[in-house]
Amino acid sequence: MSDDQKQQSGPVRQSDYSRPGYLQRLKAWLGGRGDDDLRASLEGVIDEHAATDNAAPIGPEARSMMANLLRFGDLRVDDVMVPRADIIAVEEGANVRELLRIFTEANHSRLPVFRETLDDPVGMVHIKDLLRWVGERSRDGGRKGGRQTKSKVSATTAGLSVSPTDLDRAVRETGIIRKLLFVPPSMPAADLLVKMQSTRIHMAIVVDEYGGTDGLLSIEDLVEEIVGDIADEHDDDESTLIKASDNGSFLADARADIDDVEAQLGIDLLPDEDEEDVDTLGGLMFAMLGRVPVRGELVRHPGGVEFEILDADPRRVRKIKIHTRQRPARQRRSETTPAE
Repeated sequence: MSDDQKQQSGPVRQSDYSRPGYLQRLKAWLGGRGDDDLRASLEGVIDEHAATDNAAPIGPEARSMMANLLRFGDLRVDDVMVPRADIIAVEEGANVRELLRIFTEANHSRLPVFRETLDDPVGMVHIKDLLRWVGERSRDGGRKGGRQTKSKVSATTAGLSVSPTDLDRAVRETGIIRKLLFVPPSMPAADLLVKMQSTRIHMAIVVDEYGGTDGLLSIEDLVEEIVGDIADEHDDDESTLIKASDNGSFLADARADIDDVEAQLGIDLLPDEDEEDVDTLGGLMFAMLGRVPVRGELVRHPGGVEFEILDADPRRVRKIKIHTRQRPARQRRSETTPAE
């Protein structure tokens, strides 16, 4: 700040700092307190700030973000990670043509690369690096003997022109595989976020005690825990994971958040002691039965609804139909009631 600017703004008075500001009060309230009452302390600071004269209002979004920030401090990597079963990856021996197809279908900007199995990850591929590689091959593809041929000029000018030979090249031969982070499931999520920022590596593989792949995390997964879901043009609409039918039933993806399902049905599906252990509708099925349900199986919930397994394999459930009305007995031949 220049001397002129200082004179225009006037001298700093001691009284300006005589009463702690919002951040100072926040630190004073939170300092030395245990984790159990941090949330209550934060609410107290926000309410006190709102009662201060000339205080800028704190909207519901800011309140929610502050609460998420406190919760984020308690999260571990395995609380946030994408489970192994949901990882979309590419084998290092796959060709560029296959890599382009997987990127198109996955709608992700990064894909992990593995050797033979997911338990042997070798790195990741970023869509920007792939496009840059394709662009370079396109420019080089029109050259023959160091000079660009006339037959290729129009093709490269109108758009990318990559030779079939380049498209058939293995991913490991392209030189676009980047490093990954490897982290244990018990690592604090906040520590991983700092590590990603410092290393500029924005994807991590979560490894179990035997060195196998347990899950995957991107920096977006971590940031969303603080600011909420960051949906772009290519993300699936979460509301489509559960759809109501005219007959009072619902068709749901097993990945549907259990809170969203409860909101749609208007009932509590989980006892309070199990809410921290189950996040999805598929997880509820596992918790109720103690096993993976089979296709066609009907599971009755004590709350009065029935779950019909429409699509499943020996490892996971995919689609579930939720019946909220009692159906005729002849339609309930394979019904399963969870053991108490």
